[in-house]
Amino acid sequence: MERSEKAAIIEAIKGRTESASFAVLTDFKGMTVEELTNLRVSLRGAGGEYHVVKNTLARIALTGGKHDTLKDKFHESCGVALGFDDPVAVAKAISEFVKRSKIFTVRCGSLEGKAMTADQVEALARLPGREQLLGQLLGTMNAVPTSFVSLFANILRGLLYALKAIEEKKTPTAAAA
Repeated sequence: MERSEKAAIIEAIKGRTESASFAVLTDFKGMTVEELTNLRVSLRGAGGEYHVVKNTLARIALTGGKHDTLKDKFHESCGVALGFDDPVAVAKAISEFVKRSKIFTVRCGSLEGKAMTADQVEALARLPGREQLLGQLLGTMNAVPTSFVSLFANILRGLLYALKAIEEKKTPTAAAA
């Protein structure tokens, strides 16, 4: 491979990793092409992608970048999964693939530049997804005004009952007739 080709690959890796909010370094030694293709498909569905790159080129590309914490972990057969939108969805896809495959393992990860262990990546996969968290947030935000309206309705209802009782007390003849 010529120097210009290596430089182009390094720039491509750097560009993809800088735009990714989440990166996971994995071991894939002994896996078939079909298994890796299945992993890529599941990651693509979760808003991510999977790359197998030369370790030296990856180290150079990651140096000084957002996911600099991963650069020293590139050795032997490894690949990197990148997540762009929802890190939880990508972590879930990787976690599901780890459960199905006996060979595939997670080494470490990086979330917005913060180093993560394999256990932390697994913990991230157990969190609710972005859509579910947004739904919970909207439900909580909606509960406050709903409770506020209900509170005032109860106060007004009590006031109306009191006024009705006073009205009935002052006009006993109208009620008896």
